[in-house]
Amino acid sequence: MRRWSEVAERVSATTRASVKTHLLAAYLGTLDAAQLPIAAVFFAGRPFPEVDGRTTGLGWATISGAVAGLAEMPPGALGDAYDRSSDLGVAVADVLEQAAQVRRTQGLSEPTVQPPSLAEVAAAYAEIEAAGGPQAKAERFARLLARSDPLTARYVVKILTGELRIGLGEGLLEAALAEAFERPIGAVKRAGMLTGDVGRTAVLAREDRLESAVIALFHPLKFMLASPAEDATEIIARLGPTAWVEDKYDGIRAQLHRAGREVRLYSRDLHDITSQFPEVVASARDLAWTGILDGEVLAYREGTVMPFVALQKRLGRKAPSAAIRAEVPVVYVAFDLLALADPGSAAAEPLAEALLNRPLSERRQRLEALALPLADAGGSFALSHLVSVDSPAALERAFDEARLRRNEGLMVKDPASAYSPGRRGLGWLKMKKALATLDCVVVGVELGHGKRHGVLSDYTFAVRDEPTDRLVTIGKAYTGLTDAEIADMTAWFEAHTLARYGRYRTVEPTVVVEVAFDVIVRSNRHNSGFSLRFPRIARLRPDKDPAEIDTTATVEAVWSGLQHGAEQLVTAGHTRASREGPAH
Repeated sequence: MRRWSEVAERVSATTRASVKTHLLAAYLGTLDAAQLPIAAVFFAGRPFPEVDGRTTGLGWATISGAVAGLAEMPPGALGDAYDRSSDLGVAVADVLEQAAQVRRTQGLSEPTVQPPSLAEVAAAYAEIEAAGGPQAKAERFARLLARSDPLTARYVVKILTGELRIGLGEGLLEAALAEAFERPIGAVKRAGMLTGDVGRTAVLAREDRLESAVIALFHPLKFMLASPAEDATEIIARLGPTAWVEDKYDGIRAQLHRAGREVRLYSRDLHDITSQFPEVVASARDLAWTGILDGEVLAYREGTVMPFVALQKRLGRKAPSAAIRAEVPVVYVAFDLLALADPGSAAAEPLAEALLNRPLSERRQRLEALALPLADAGGSFALSHLVSVDSPAALERAFDEARLRRNEGLMVKDPASAYSPGRRGLGWLKMKKALATLDCVVVGVELGHGKRHGVLSDYTFAVRDEPTDRLVTIGKAYTGLTDAEIADMTAWFEAHTLARYGRYRTVEPTVVVEVAFDVIVRSNRHNSGFSLRFPRIARLRPDKDPAEIDTTATVEAVWSGLQHGAEQLVTAGHTRASREGPAH
């Protein structure tokens, strides 16, 4: 593991993609079949393969306690180190190095340890995951750290927390595998898309078996992603002359696998979420086909999609009660068919036919032929509402109607597009626009992460409650400003901090920002009684006094206007929950 960590340091030290690729290829090419998949998964920045739903379950308190006990340092030492770097791996390494310096100052010898191997680190991660309770996890974590020098410990923690941060994306890792074993990059990428496991892909590349990669049931594929776009003319120019349009629903992406009576659901991060939505599983169990669907789980009642805040009540509940299922019923909106097996094929066998390279128009036709049990007939399924547009004006109208149905925007797709797992291409575009903007005042700031560690980049903002004349929070945003603006504002906030709470601090409420957002919902998350979905800072407003910020009355008016527009749409007969899918 020490050698792996040294390679990671060298990769982190260069910004040149070609150098990163050569460094990785030179290292990966020296590993045997046992070491290679572990090293590749670790370079992907995770302790387990992406298709593996396990998590170590180690929280800050557990890690902090283990490090403090091991290093014999004050409990707050790790927090102080983290505030300096915003990187837990770096912070742990700093604390261990500080402890070593103290021992050297005292004339104490360093303990002799045998550094852990890659296999031993992987085994330790598995033991931590399997351990029951924080204390047992902390003990196993401490034993691993005790065998690690500061550099190795840095990367042990970075991998464990999923925050590798060495400037290594999936594409570079795939390029390194192709170079290391002299394989075509296209074959490496295809195998990676199908397996969803870079460790497995690495072994196939080493053994020259990349072409053997196939889709298998109950091994989730990565989801195809969409590129953002706002301009209707540009979208039609890219995807036209005719483009397919679906509402962009306010739910959670989910992949459904079924064979026989076995049904499983997987989230966008490829975790098994089957137990969270038993009604969808029950509705799919008695169907007559075997395959994989892509779609979205929505909170849905009597033909109407409920706000995302309602669906949140269902998320994370491994066995939702009958009461919560009645309060927040759900529907699975299918919009793609990824694979379909021959009738009678066994669940453990690879699927007979992957449809990824077939055009979307064919996949949709075959999806509609599955005869899913629809929500309006007592089932838990719907098909996404789909229309065709052939002009920017038609696309703009479709966008406005989707907004009135209280959806986030549109998914615009090329009907000839293939399905590319894990890729964000131009065959699918997501059309989103700011619903409105609000002038708010910043009341709290927090240290950022990644490239923005060390600067105050996460802003909590508020509007004014007119009856009481007090500031009430409505959201938090960390995007929209340039690095230069964030640097300037960091200096200002440092000088105008009222109180500190670890990484968060309250500040003088004098900085006005214009905040854009896509959706507004009633919510108890903030004391304004509302929450903004996808908020971002449109611009700083130094020209505005805090007394001029928007009020809760303005927020209420924006929310009410959206509700009124949706009611008008319903009255006009545009709402439907049928084979065309939920309208709002």
